[in-house]
Amino acid sequence: MSCRRMEERILAYVDGRAKVSERREMEVHLATCAACRLRVNEFHAVTGLLDELPQIEPSAAFDARVRARVAAEPVKQSWWAWLAPSPRVAFAASLLLLATVWIGMHSNSNQPAVTQEDIPVLENYDVLSNFEPLTELPQPLQADETGQQNQQM
Repeated sequence: MSCRRMEERILAYVDGRAKVSERREMEVHLATCAACRLRVNEFHAVTGLLDELPQIEPSAAFDARVRARVAAEPVKQSWWAWLAPSPRVAFAASLLLLATVWIGMHSNSNQPAVTQEDIPVLENYDVLSNFEPLTELPQPLQADETGQQNQQM
């Protein structure tokens, strides 16, 4: 047994809670390791000092106070618990989800479908966008100019 493993099980050994096989293995290790033997002796000394202290019996009022404090502690709730007090929240969330799905399904039908007849027009878009006679058209009127023309009429 290593000193590290001994350190993990030392309290069970000192308290007498260790299994018989572990106890034998620990005793073999203690026979060869002075550092672990010193640790066990220190724990035995502390246990002996604690055994010498008088045991104090708590009063009945102490027991009642502890029970009242335990009863007053809030119960830890799961993360789903926020739905339980308010079914309105669950209902609103389900309606929101339903509306989102409905809008998502019906929004695609509003887009115009491109047919085979439209493809040649789309191929000539660059030609049409750079068409020179379109650049010679007069500029659109500004909002101030339209107001002045309406007053003149």
